[in-house]
Amino acid sequence: MKKKPELSIVMPCLNEAETLEVCISKAKRFLVKNQVNGEIIIADNGSTDGSQQIAEALGAKVIPVKEKGYGSALRGGIEAASGTYIIMADADDSYNFEALSPFLKELRAGNDLVMGNRFKGGVEKGAMPLLHKYLGNPVLSFLGRLFYRIDIGDFHCGLRGFSKEAYYKMDLKTTGMEFASEMIVKSKLNNLKIVEVPTTLKPDGRTRAPHLNTWRDGWRHLRFLLLYSPQWLFLIPGIFLILVGFISSVLIISHPISFNTIQLDVHTLLYTSSAVLIGFQFIVFYALTKIYAVENNLLPKSTRYNKLFKYLNLETGLVIGALFLILGLVLSYFGLDIWRHSNFGELNPSETLRIIIPAVFTILLGMQIIFFSLFFSILGLKNTNK
Repeated sequence: MKKKPELSIVMPCLNEAETLEVCISKAKRFLVKNQVNGEIIIADNGSTDGSQQIAEALGAKVIPVKEKGYGSALRGGIEAASGTYIIMADADDSYNFEALSPFLKELRAGNDLVMGNRFKGGVEKGAMPLLHKYLGNPVLSFLGRLFYRIDIGDFHCGLRGFSKEAYYKMDLKTTGMEFASEMIVKSKLNNLKIVEVPTTLKPDGRTRAPHLNTWRDGWRHLRFLLLYSPQWLFLIPGIFLILVGFISSVLIISHPISFNTIQLDVHTLLYTSSAVLIGFQFIVFYALTKIYAVENNLLPKSTRYNKLFKYLNLETGLVIGALFLILGLVLSYFGLDIWRHSNFGELNPSETLRIIIPAVFTILLGMQIIFFSLFFSILGLKNTNK
């Protein structure tokens, strides 16, 4: 009976005939030299240049993957792999398949995800476009660290290793280049052990242009980081708008504010109060996005998520919303009384709008809180019945 391999080396492939042979040969030398029981998986995404025949001739296992995309190819190859551990890298000869020992060592030590760091190991001249090296990768890696508190310096290194068990815990969904970001984010969200080791990057050996599209794939990475972090996409901007809008409104509501020749009056008050309403909408979307993501298994459930339904319930929302609504009606009465004293004629906007704008604002906010509470309680039925 054939012994199960310890390591599966997975390479996504789409017309890599120029470099596939050298990559497979290096991977085979690594396995032999280090006496690792392993296999080489080529996840072919529809090559038409004979890549499949090259791989088979060298003893690699070819897995056809029909669904297009970098992530799709890798998922197909990883799921077909038999190894306890997986190491993945592109088949363009930019990564050194003979230098996988640091990755395997960390995996054997019990780490779930081992990331390569090209900036620590060395990026050869011409190996990475300047736009990627000095803007795209640093910015996206910084945002990843900021949003998810992950101590990773190179979010987009294509050479990485992980256990097969950890892969299934990640529950990866994306099909494109953002697969690389999803793997790190899902590892963090599932409390998996992540470490980083230095690796090198050299210019790839292909004569054709790479499949990577700088702006399209960069946007897909950024979009993924934002969508999986509703806190930074909705909650923090919402809190910022509410604070700025509320403080500005409090300062302006009693009398105009002047800065040299600039005067902020009731017209500015209309915008600042609107900022509070928009900020509240951001927070509503944060809560709804969080619920949708958790209930559809896009994000793991946390203790903080369960507390959301404990403190934000229908009764609390209805009471708070009703109080704002009553306050708005009371302010509207005072505004009407001012109009009555002028025999329902012409009014001084600077005076009356200081009452009318808060009145309209509190009525709108009260109704939004009531509607949100009703909808939120419907979403919470599934949670409270568990």
